[in-house]
Amino acid sequence: MHRRKLALALAVTATAVAVIPGASAAMRDTPSAPEPLSWKACPKDEKGEKGEKGEKGEKKPTKADDPVAEAAARLECATLEVPLDYRHPDGRKIDIAVSRLASETPAKRRGVLLTNPGGPGAPGLDYPALLAASGLPKSVLDAYDVIGFDTRGVGRSAPVTCDQTESQLRRGAFPAYARSAADVTREAAYARTLARQCATSSSAWMLPHATTANVARDMDRIRTALGEDKASYLGASYGTRLGAVYAELFPERGDRIVLDSNVGAGGYDRTAFREFARGMRDRFPDFAKYAAEHPEYGLGRTPAQVTATYHRLVARLTAHPVGTTDGMGFRGLTFERLYSDASLPKLAEDWRSLDRGEPVPPDSPLDAAAENTAAARHHVVCADSRWARSLSTYQRAAAVDRQRFPMLGGSTGNVTPCAFWPRKGIEKQVTVDDEGPSNVLMVQNERDPGTPLAGAKTLRKALGQRARMVTADQGGHGLYPFGTNTCANDATTAFLTTGHRPAADLACPAEPDA
Repeated sequence: MHRRKLALALAVTATAVAVIPGASAAMRDTPSAPEPLSWKACPKDEKGEKGEKGEKGEKKPTKADDPVAEAAARLECATLEVPLDYRHPDGRKIDIAVSRLASETPAKRRGVLLTNPGGPGAPGLDYPALLAASGLPKSVLDAYDVIGFDTRGVGRSAPVTCDQTESQLRRGAFPAYARSAADVTREAAYARTLARQCATSSSAWMLPHATTANVARDMDRIRTALGEDKASYLGASYGTRLGAVYAELFPERGDRIVLDSNVGAGGYDRTAFREFARGMRDRFPDFAKYAAEHPEYGLGRTPAQVTATYHRLVARLTAHPVGTTDGMGFRGLTFERLYSDASLPKLAEDWRSLDRGEPVPPDSPLDAAAENTAAARHHVVCADSRWARSLSTYQRAAAVDRQRFPMLGGSTGNVTPCAFWPRKGIEKQVTVDDEGPSNVLMVQNERDPGTPLAGAKTLRKALGQRARMVTADQGGHGLYPFGTNTCANDATTAFLTTGHRPAADLACPAEPDA
């Protein structure tokens, strides 16, 4: 459940740009100071309003049964009004939903810890409760009011839509696997259609404004509304891009900044999207080893045999889908379950079921919330950086990556809706550099499928003396506090609670029980 939440961080790429001066904290005008936040009970979700029974009549878990529910009961919520366009702060406003898990030890409280679970597009309002239930140390919970929020365009913060159908949602974040230039041309028709849907939806007015830079500005408005001179930050996956941009735009307002599972220096741009294929290559051997050590699944007795089973199933499902799972769906399913060691048994079971011709149901419903998450992802990644328009660019990339990373490269090299995204009115992308306080700690698994180590190294280089990086010899996406590497977790906790960072980058070895 906890890892599944972070798996929303999986999503995609980025595009767009223009020539409007906006890559600095000081915009053309300065918004007036926000009103202090007025805290109240958080709104219940639809299932929470159904009473003692769930949708199918089963007994709902109690707080004692569910540590997330127990932590969520302590959450307080508020709404903050922010400018839609910070270049025109007196113009249209939108509401940002904010939550707080307050320190229960005022004598030890040192400030606020803003958080983001990734995506882009993942709701963040309940993320403080998830962190608390997933092992965020008491010393950290004592030291901070942990702050969550739905980023603009997501959940309860001016949600966007692309009017996607169930069939479109089932496709997921990845394009079709391109085996030829003609496959890229065919995919372009789909990508163009989806981009048009986003640009003509009821929330199309958000298109130029759903950028990471504007989310960072919203974060600073939250800090001000909380009455804090500085804010600490803990962000995972896409949240590392958000944290890096915040540190760039507001260098003197960041306190202790933790970036966990890092995207590259350019954020979720086209390069990062292609790197998903590298991430799958890096991580897959962990699953192949697991499956080979559990012959009861019948997937192979050696890692090489398990790898061969992967390619055999891709070919079979491409020709003859099982239920709604075709060859590309199988690639995506495998990639997603590589995010967590806890998901490897389920992945092996899914492979076995598909090999037997038995359908695999989706993990979560393809409902309005799923549509909003997918739409918000498109809005951010397609507005954050410039994507190539030429199909020949994607045809070359798919051909190259298909050879380098055959498991997924033919997909991640293919064209996405970002190639057809409207660029009018979108400000210039923020460039992260090494000028500013030395207050960033990067933490990173060595075999991360969603944000590969190779990309994290480019961000580490860009931040220079501002950062230290702690790597852990383990696989999966999301390290703190979800991971089991004591060395990496302790280093992160020490930084958040004492401000102490390693004197140099730290490589944490694998731990036998991890």
